[in-house]
Amino acid sequence: MNFLIFFMLFSSFIYAIFSGNMAELSNAALTECTSAVTLCITLCGTICFWSGIMNVAQKSGIANKLSKIVSPLLRLLFPKINPNGNAMSFIVMNFISNLLGLGNASTPLGIKAMNELKKEEGNPQKATFSMIMLTVMNTASIQLFPSTIVAVRAKYGSASPADILPCVWIVSVFVFAVCVLCTFIFESVTKRRDKAELQ
Repeated sequence: MNFLIFFMLFSSFIYAIFSGNMAELSNAALTECTSAVTLCITLCGTICFWSGIMNVAQKSGIANKLSKIVSPLLRLLFPKINPNGNAMSFIVMNFISNLLGLGNASTPLGIKAMNELKKEEGNPQKATFSMIMLTVMNTASIQLFPSTIVAVRAKYGSASPADILPCVWIVSVFVFAVCVLCTFIFESVTKRRDKAELQ
């Protein structure tokens, strides 16, 4: 990542020299720092708001009702863990956070879920199927309301910041389904390979 960032900065500098855009590059470097801080503050407010909504949902029992709705699906995705254990509880809350587009709020829940999976599965030296599935589920999450993206679009003056919702629903469901399917396929292939090696 450090190499990639350095390459982007270096190539931008070289391009600006040869294209005669050094003034624009200098201006962007100075002004966009302020824009970045402003954007972070805007997103911080959005994240705090939705994290508060999530906290209220937990304390009011709404989160538990949502958990009952999504639990059957998650039990299919995580057949090897205890459906009533701590790991599954954190996985459910992580999934719900991702549904609301709370990527930053769901990260701590995902870390806790991963730690609980390690405990439940005996601290394996390699990533287990459940760990891989949790990573895939977070990477290709289904989002009902992508609050972070909507906040960014609103910040930069979009006339209708939420008009991307249908596209987000279609793409996220498709990507999620493909990634989960690939995970099950690779798990099956790995089992067959390991079984063949033992024979």
